[in-house]
Amino acid sequence: MIAVLKKELNSFFGSAIGILVITVFLVIMGLFLWVFQDTSILVYRYAGLDQLFEIAPLIFMFLIPALTMRAFSEEIQTGTIEWLSTKPLTDWNIVLGKYFACLILVVIALLPTLLYLVTIYLLASPVGNVDMGAAIGSYAGLLLLSGGFVAIGLLSSTLSRNQIIAFILGSLLCFVFYYSFLYISKLPIFFGGMDSLIEQLGMDSHYRSMSRGLIDSRDVLYFLSIITLFLVISHAVITRVKHRSV
Repeated sequence: MIAVLKKELNSFFGSAIGILVITVFLVIMGLFLWVFQDTSILVYRYAGLDQLFEIAPLIFMFLIPALTMRAFSEEIQTGTIEWLSTKPLTDWNIVLGKYFACLILVVIALLPTLLYLVTIYLLASPVGNVDMGAAIGSYAGLLLLSGGFVAIGLLSSTLSRNQIIAFILGSLLCFVFYYSFLYISKLPIFFGGMDSLIEQLGMDSHYRSMSRGLIDSRDVLYFLSIITLFLVISHAVITRVKHRSV
């Protein structure tokens, strides 16, 4: 797994994909948090990073599938998946190596945003008047959400050798699992009955719950279940593809 992880990280930074992803994310977040008046932290009368944690899922919904779209699509298209079959690597080594490489890149993109938290901490009146519990919970929720999006993106990459199709499918699935259950729960037919249960099936509900600063084991278990589910499916697809190519 470590060999695959190193190979993927070298590929990301060797082709400037990693730098591009980190730069795009930070530029977009910087514009929303400090420049655009409707969302600028400087316009609000209280110190917090609510805007970051509201906007970040929307950005990751497209940025992460763009990062993962080549993970397996490129291997299948170029035939290097057959080369991997000759190496002493299990299918889980390959899937987890690629998964953690993409996740590490997302974490690296998030690290500079800690400077925003330090800035807000210093700008608060009095200094330090920031809800750190909510900030920690939001970061934890965002990391778990990112892990779910990466797992979804990897599955999409296994389903098509065309990277554009993998990107579109990944973004669509991220949207479905993040928003669709919330919208479905609001349909009149479910109101007052199963609306709460259906809403709990979506990522948005659990992410917002963690953003309040309360890290509930049920929310953590939900995200870990989503990640595991999509990784298991990705493993099954890759195993089938490898056996077909042998």
